[in-house]
This record gives sequence, C-alpha cells and structure tokens, in this order.
Amino acid sequence: MMIRSTLFPVLGAAALLGLVSACSGDKTEDKQVAAATPRQCPAIADTPVKLAGGTFAMGEDDVYAEEGPVRETTVAGFWIDPHEVTNRQFAAFVKATGYVTIAEKPVDPKQFQVPADQIPPDMLKAGSAVFTPPDFPSNNYADWWKYLPGANWKKPYGPTGPDQVQNEPVVHLAWDDMVAYAKWAGGRIPTEAEWEYAASAGERSKNVQPAEANSWQGAFPNYNAESDGFKGIAPVGCYKPNANGLYDMVGNVWEVTSDFFRPGHDPDDRDNPKGPSENNAYDPFNPGMPSRTVKGGSYLCAPNYCQRYRPASRQGRDPGLGTSNVGFRLVYDKAPAG
Repeated sequence: MMIRSTLFPVLGAAALLGLVSACSGDKTEDKQVAAATPRQCPAIADTPVKLAGGTFAMGEDDVYAEEGPVRETTVAGFWIDPHEVTNRQFAAFVKATGYVTIAEKPVDPKQFQVPADQIPPDMLKAGSAVFTPPDFPSNNYADWWKYLPGANWKKPYGPTGPDQVQNEPVVHLAWDDMVAYAKWAGGRIPTEAEWEYAASAGERSKNVQPAEANSWQGAFPNYNAESDGFKGIAPVGCYKPNANGLYDMVGNVWEVTSDFFRPGHDPDDRDNPKGPSENNAYDPFNPGMPSRTVKGGSYLCAPNYCQRYRPASRQGRDPGLGTSNVGFRLVYDKAPAG
C-alpha cells in the first residue's frame, strides 16, 4: 500500500498534515517560469542511447555519508532515454490508454495511518506537493512545500497555475504511474547503478556546482539569481549533454530509480547491483515505509542547502506521492522498436 507520508526530500506524516493549513484556499503564484538569461533550447531526439557495459567507481564519500563508500561497480549494457520523460511523451501514453495518475484521484484516508478526524479535508482531495518559495530565509521544509489540491502532471502549479509545458519533464507522478508508463513504452525504471554509470560518463563524481545543469544559484529557498537561465524546471535540451549524449542527468528534476533506499552502498554488491530488498530497505527520514532511491538532484539544489547536483547523489523518496521536482527516464534491455 502506498502511503502519502512525505514531501521532499522527506517529511513525516504529521508534518505533511500540518502543511495543509498553509495551502487551504491558497492560489500559488507562478514563480517558476521567469529566466534571467535566455538559453537556447533546441529540440532533441527521443531515441534511446546505447551504452556498452562497463566498470566504474560508484558513489562519493566526501559529501554526504549515505553516498559512500565508493566501490568498483560493473553493469551490463543497456539503452537509456536521452532525456527525462516529458509531458509530451506522458500525454501520448495517457491518450492511448486513458490512464489516470494517483495525484488525480481522491486520497484514501487509511493511507495516513491516523484517525480520519485528524486529517484536514484538503489532504483527502486529489493533489500533489508543490514547491512554493517563501519571501524569507528558512530551514523549515514546511515553509516551501505545500500539498496543493488540484496539482498534478497536467497542472503542475495547481488549478490556478499554468498548464504543463510539452517538452518539460513530467512531474507529480507516483511510482505506480512511472511503472505503468514504462510498461506501455517497453522499458523499465533504471537501477541506481545503471543510472549513475550513465550519468558519470567516465568521470568521477565531484562536489562542484555544474555550469551546464539546471540548479539553484543564490540563497535557497528565498532568492534565486537564475544565472543558469531558469528559475524553475527547464525544457529538456537546454543544457549541454554529458559525454554519453545524455541530457539533464544532473539537475532539473530528481530521477527515480528502481532500487529501494538504504543509506550507503554495500561494498560487496558490485556486479549489476539492484540495491537492498524491500525488507532491508530503510530511510531514516521516512522509517515507516520503504523508499525508492532518487538520483542527480534538481533545480532546487544549491550550495547552501542541497549539494546534490552530482551523479553520485542519492536520497530516499516516498513512492506514493508525487512532487514538483521529481521525474524519471527509462532504460531498455534491447533496442526499442521504432
């Protein structure tokens, strides 16, 4: 059963319930689209990139403890999407199948694991978690995350905000939504090792804010200088690809992998690792349920707050709740048709 208990990176159920008082009746302003320095965002192909298998140094041990130890890791060859799954691609899936995402459905009160009379009514409405920057410095997640009824992949900033943009990464999806898309598209969610191998592109992960990635310049969460060209999510193709020809492997939106999350890497699990079992998964920020591992950071990562704009970065993510800064891409075990 999927439990809507976290935002991002994670918040407890009580904290999530407390957020609703800040968003009841609130109209989220569109603070996500302005760009200080226009960037050219050429159209890029959807054709998956073939990567030969190989061995690489996975992890990083000088930033956050849960990203180490560095281990020599081998993966088999695979194909991988050149960019995150876009709204355009997800819309084609919805048109073909009639699929309705979890964020578009009313919430079962049993998912909160608290008495129903303790749940604010807005928390039972269809919706998702939206980043809403405060006007003041803060270290409190509740000051910049809101559960917003009516937010979903079609309306990423809520019912009064703008519609989704075709070539931006699709967001506000839960794990089951991503798996449904993957099955339709003939692919699968990558393992953490596959994802990091593709993102590393032959280079060691280093704690340096990249120039060619959509991250946060300024003091998070209240001031974004936008010197990389975007204040919020960018369309795919706005930043240079890595040496594997892959776009936005770092920054823009976090990307979900198939691995369950546990802090640190098992140094003995080196050959096509798939992460811990569901029973052995553990997320210290979300101990009540198994989280999935997300990689690469997002446009919200800043040097003063979230130094996750690196291939080795990893965190746990609630599989039952979408957010406005988490997306995904697919891998394939054979050459995709067409």
